[in-house]
Amino acid sequence: MLLVNLDVDLDPGLAALRAPGGFFPLRAAAGPPRALPTLAEVYAGRPGHVHGDPLDFRVRKVAAALRAPEPRTAASVAHLGLAARLWSVALGCAALYGRLPALDPGRLHWDPDASAPDDLWLPEVIPSGRAGDPAALADAVLRGHLVPLAAAVRARHRLAPGLLRGNAASALAGAARTLEQWARAHGRPEVAARTRTLTAGLFADPLLAGTGALTGTAFRRRSCCLYYRVPGSGVCGDCCFTRPPRSSPRAASG
Repeated sequence: MLLVNLDVDLDPGLAALRAPGGFFPLRAAAGPPRALPTLAEVYAGRPGHVHGDPLDFRVRKVAAALRAPEPRTAASVAHLGLAARLWSVALGCAALYGRLPALDPGRLHWDPDASAPDDLWLPEVIPSGRAGDPAALADAVLRGHLVPLAAAVRARHRLAPGLLRGNAASALAGAARTLEQWARAHGRPEVAARTRTLTAGLFADPLLAGTGALTGTAFRRRSCCLYYRVPGSGVCGDCCFTRPPRSSPRAASG
């Protein structure tokens, strides 16, 4: 059973998320400084006023930054980056506050032209009414965001479902590992323990089960995100490969 302190209120700026840094802070303000699409619009493939197809724009931006030799490599990396941001925000709230804000795709704005990590805006912090437990996290992130995001990515790029599920799992494990390390370094053992419990519960979800081996917050995935195909790169720390494979860019992924 997951024990959480439900007496910690969600503050309007989600200030606690700033402490772990990196992928965790969420911009919570009256609105983004310019017209940015909501993630619901991104998943639905609705054209934006500034960037056209926001997801396609992001993939092209990542491809140019990495000098990726093929669009699907950039698409996988872009998917992994957004998944990491979504997991970090939600897992951070669950571990630090014991509850979740409403993170519906129609409320979260995304800047496809931002640098890494992805820039997310929430106009107002509204409690979701749910405790920060694995079921609530799975509903908010896995089913609320990563299922429609994967569908949107696959509608544009030839990526295997197993690869995208592996990305979702890798992003979660990375967020959990960062949060646990921060918590232990700053004398917050209860946050570290909660992070492990939440992560283990999430990996039992059917959408993540079988994606790899989780030990604490250490993870070895059973798929590859294709990052090794970027010039000058290697395999990621949780990759199923120990060295970059020799394969054709036209080979199946995942």
